[in-house]
Amino acid sequence: MGGHNFKLPLDVTIRTDLRPGDVGYVTYLHGKLYAVEYGWDYTFEAYVAGPLSEFAKSRNDREQIWIVEKDGIVAGSIAIVEASIDEAQLRWFLIHPDLRGRGIGKSLMVEAIEFCRESRYARVFLGTERGLTTAARIYASFGFQLTNENTHELWGTVVTEQRYELNL
Repeated sequence: MGGHNFKLPLDVTIRTDLRPGDVGYVTYLHGKLYAVEYGWDYTFEAYVAGPLSEFAKSRNDREQIWIVEKDGIVAGSIAIVEASIDEAQLRWFLIHPDLRGRGIGKSLMVEAIEFCRESRYARVFLGTERGLTTAARIYASFGFQLTNENTHELWGTVVTEQRYELNL
């Protein structure tokens, strides 16, 4: 962690190394939680699985993932992926419902944005869905601006995808 003075709950740790099972578990959490919370189907899990697998195979020093564990079990994540020399993409931001509201998501955002600055990106962007209002409040609190919306059928329902950007 980047030396910030936030305090994690005692039973929660955050690590930056990928371990066997992490890719599958992060994919599983996205698939299960978004199905329950938003009614998205299995195609969303595939949407997560493909890029996450590629990330795991081809990481470089301008990319990073943070894995949240509670009692040794994966319970959340966030990652920074290199989109171009100037632009990073924030991906796979998810906290298990049992851990939400404890400051963990904000701690992850601090780490991710600091990493982007240290990696000399000019901008970081992310894609989300309009129904994820708590995440949107977090993004806004860090200075992200909504730059695009597109409503269409996806993941077994109608979604409004949003793009947020932060100039660094």
